[in-house]
Amino acid sequence: MNFVQPIRDPDVIEEIELFLKEKNERDYILFLLGIYTGLRISDILSLKVKDLKDKKYLVINEKKTRRKKNNGRSIELNPILKKALKKYLKDRPNHEYVIKSRVGNNKSITRERAYMILREVANEFDIDSLACHSMRKTLGFHLYQQTKDIVLVQKTLNHEDSSYTLRYIGIEQDTVNSKIATLKYY
Repeated sequence: MNFVQPIRDPDVIEEIELFLKEKNERDYILFLLGIYTGLRISDILSLKVKDLKDKKYLVINEKKTRRKKNNGRSIELNPILKKALKKYLKDRPNHEYVIKSRVGNNKSITRERAYMILREVANEFDIDSLACHSMRKTLGFHLYQQTKDIVLVQKTLNHEDSSYTLRYIGIEQDTVNSKIATLKYY
């Protein structure tokens, strides 16, 4: 599997949102949940309507970090995400999955389907390194760009080490690349 990257260009993010909103509202909500909560795809796919409908906060025990101490987190929902969720969840029953599959009776889409949705986006926008984790990395990257607070990003992504977070969101490599690009020997 290739190393995936965040979506660095805000204009591309906006274009992807518009593309998905026109194509399929469920896929649009999937993307918004990814870039505005920073949750892993497994956690997004496990969400039910009752977890988000008319809520200011999403309270979640992340699957990957479930065994760690103090795992239960409360994530304030971004106003853009809240507005989209209000419309999307309006008439949906509480027991239903948010990212519901069209196949079966009240099942979430699979991780594979989520990956295929993002690969369609990657093909549409000619992005090489886009996959499910790109949404999470996108939140981390832009949060860092706007705040320059790596500890905040580390806590948001529920990482244990800030040096890992810098590598994870691509900042370390961006810094190396920019320094090499400006290197002069004489």
